[in-house]
Amino acid sequence: MAIKYIKHGKTKTDRAEDDAKTRAVVETTLQDIEKHGDMAVRGLSEKFDNYSPASFRLSQEEIDELIGQLSEQELHDIKFAQEQVVKFARAQHASMLDVELETMPGVILGHKNIPVQSVGCYIPGGKFPMVASAHMSVATATVAGVPRIVACTPPFNGKPNPAVIAAIHLGGAHEIYVLGGIQAIGAMALGTETIESVHMLVGPGNAYVAEAKRQLFGRVGIDLFAGPTETMVVADESVDAEICATDLLGQAEHGYNSPAVLVTNSAKLADDTLAHIAHLLTILPTAETARVSWEEYGEVILCSSYDEMLEVADAIASEHVQVMTERDDWFLENMTCYGALFLGVRTNVANGDKVIGTNHTLPTKKAGRYTGGLWVGKFLKTHSYQKIVTDEAATRIGEYGSRLCMLEGFVGHAEQCNLRVRRYGGVNVPYGEGAPVRETTN
Repeated sequence: MAIKYIKHGKTKTDRAEDDAKTRAVVETTLQDIEKHGDMAVRGLSEKFDNYSPASFRLSQEEIDELIGQLSEQELHDIKFAQEQVVKFARAQHASMLDVELETMPGVILGHKNIPVQSVGCYIPGGKFPMVASAHMSVATATVAGVPRIVACTPPFNGKPNPAVIAAIHLGGAHEIYVLGGIQAIGAMALGTETIESVHMLVGPGNAYVAEAKRQLFGRVGIDLFAGPTETMVVADESVDAEICATDLLGQAEHGYNSPAVLVTNSAKLADDTLAHIAHLLTILPTAETARVSWEEYGEVILCSSYDEMLEVADAIASEHVQVMTERDDWFLENMTCYGALFLGVRTNVANGDKVIGTNHTLPTKKAGRYTGGLWVGKFLKTHSYQKIVTDEAATRIGEYGSRLCMLEGFVGHAEQCNLRVRRYGGVNVPYGEGAPVRETTN
């Protein structure tokens, strides 16, 4: 049996048209922000969020007042989740070691892991207040030692969301702005009269936020392409349709364009899952959103073997891949393209999103083929250094360097090497020639 699509989502052509429209809107908006600064940012906030405070940056008094609105249990839960993320980020940070070694007598090479000096963290929150996203970006940047952490999050129902602000503040942000969408991304990357630009942007967001990051890449760094959420369930008959349907719709509720894909080798499970989805969409409070995502972006793919399931899963390279089969560890060993794996029926994407400790900012749009998700290492730059500390090493390396530069025709490069050979080795190398081969260099 060949791979069979029981349910299709939007065609590639339709998705490409949507992407083109998004690109055009983002390009025009970023140009406006770059030209008009704060005025453009305020106008966009008024237009899209109906929000125009005296200052978009929260004062310490405002932060304290917002945190004070939370119950003791709410604050405890936020701290618990953040502790799990920080714990894992610290373990990852500990694995990243500076290196220095003497590769030959007198030649020392090394690298240092240096934090990015300023980071702009985007925490989504217009439709749902994404408390957990603050842990993933702000708290992780803090673990990495970033000296300036800027956070932007949109107003929720017309005002700052206390839980989101608490998570951002507890995570260690130095500046908190209540700004959403393209205006937040543009302000952090390009700078305005009141917001100093950053060196790097991180965090998930809708299609417009993701496209803004893509267009700004190069002027600033970005963590990865993290657009509308994607989920995939890879399942066999060892799991039931209720779990598959629940886990698919649990992510489809994110937005109107959140792909959800079932990959299975069981025709019965495929049919039963479709039936359960139809039922859940009659009772799910967020069904208005989830239904659109499922109808336009949902897919059910029937395979004849585990090998085919693996092939399909790697080709789609989904952001979240939930594996619930009799061969979970086999998929862990063999899958190569995904954002993050969630293994076994006891595991679910929601736990990963909110509390378990791994980072939920993950690659979308097949970016899992070439990058993993946000982690403490994304906030660190690995810079190499080198030094030669003896005359003998300067002469030996210089002789090789001289000849190799001349091999490529770089006479000026060669002369940099020759000068050291003359000065530290006492070897007369004519200008414009490569160093002679000597027995002492072999």
